[in-house]
Amino acid sequence: MNDWDGLAEDADASNELVRVKAERDRLARQLHETKHKHADYLAAVEAAVQDAVGRIQIAPVATQERSANEPAEEEYAVALLSDLQTGKLTPDYNSTVARERVMRYARKIVDLAGIQRQHHPVRHCVIPMLGDMVEGVDIFPGQQWLIDSTLYDQLFNTTPALLADFVRYLLAHFETVTVYAVDGNHGRIGRRGQFGPMDNADRMLYRILAMLLRGEPRFQLQMTDPQGERNWYQVMQLGNYTAMLIHGDQIRGHSGFPWYGLGKKVNGWGSGGIPEKFRDVFMGHYHQLARIPLNQRSVWVNGSTESTNTYASESLAAQSEPSQWLLFVDPNAGRVTASYGVQLKESDR
Repeated sequence: MNDWDGLAEDADASNELVRVKAERDRLARQLHETKHKHADYLAAVEAAVQDAVGRIQIAPVATQERSANEPAEEEYAVALLSDLQTGKLTPDYNSTVARERVMRYARKIVDLAGIQRQHHPVRHCVIPMLGDMVEGVDIFPGQQWLIDSTLYDQLFNTTPALLADFVRYLLAHFETVTVYAVDGNHGRIGRRGQFGPMDNADRMLYRILAMLLRGEPRFQLQMTDPQGERNWYQVMQLGNYTAMLIHGDQIRGHSGFPWYGLGKKVNGWGSGGIPEKFRDVFMGHYHQLARIPLNQRSVWVNGSTESTNTYASESLAAQSEPSQWLLFVDPNAGRVTASYGVQLKESDR
């Protein structure tokens, strides 16, 4: 390469550097202009919004007070009670714990009714007792190792006294208390088929409760008593509101909650499977709180007062906190207006 060729290459490189610098400066100016245009655009939009919103005049909201001549409609407190299974023994549940949790539930019913009464009267309490109030002693193999008391004690000592105290506590805070009762499968005496369907400990317990409170005119028990049959359902009516009450073992399932079976049964009952018409369904048995909408109906699945069910944990991979449903019902509108999943574990005190 001669000297002239080297000088030519240096000149080309110098020109390329000048061109790159010029392109850099052009892009920098373009970016600066774009940023300023964007800022000017945002400022214009902000000014326009402030101008438009500033012209809007909204009058203050007037306070609405209920007229003294226009009282609020009365509602019923509907306290579902099921699956106490008094006599059952688990690592942290027994008859004593059952009593503590049921009475805790009574106190919470009164407290929540007090909140509702700030808006409307709640004079009457209705208790759908949905079965499995006792644990039983021999409805499945090995049950004798999972109880803390005999059927005699469950049926004549612990459970009647508990339910009577529960109702009496509520009677001190409501004008009337009405129990609507159905039988559970744990009330069965012996294995399936050993005794007639009428021989159910839940059914006997409800009669004992009525006898204990026979001197209380503000208490009433509503229970069907079919001859030769189990008291498996009844339809509760509160004004224009109706609910079918069942225990829930009528709906077969395995390995968890039987969603398909529930829909099939409820729709079947609602389309003529039973003669009565009903809006909602109350049930227990599955020991977990749930509200399941089925078109215009709701199925309210109640919880249990028990805890740490090792069978459910091992076989169903399921566990639930002790809880019960408390509903408030508008009898004129015929619907549930409020619902509380009342937690009953000791830490909730």
